Amino acid sequence: MPQCPVCDAPVDLSTTPTVPFCSDRCRLIDLGRWLDEAYGVPETKRPVDGDDEAEAEA
Repeated sequence: MPQCPVCDAPVDLSTTPTVPFCSDRCRLIDLGRWLDEAYGVPETKRPVDGDDEAEAEA
């Protein structure tokens, strides 16, 4: 059985309307964390292509 990402309580997928959360309370806590920017997507640096340097030299 999966667990709630906020409180780690078990979540019954067949009867819980707030999947993946165990309750509306946990769903709102998670939303609040996103709105407070407690979560984020890490920035990854893209490798520099050699083509850009070749165009700059031309």
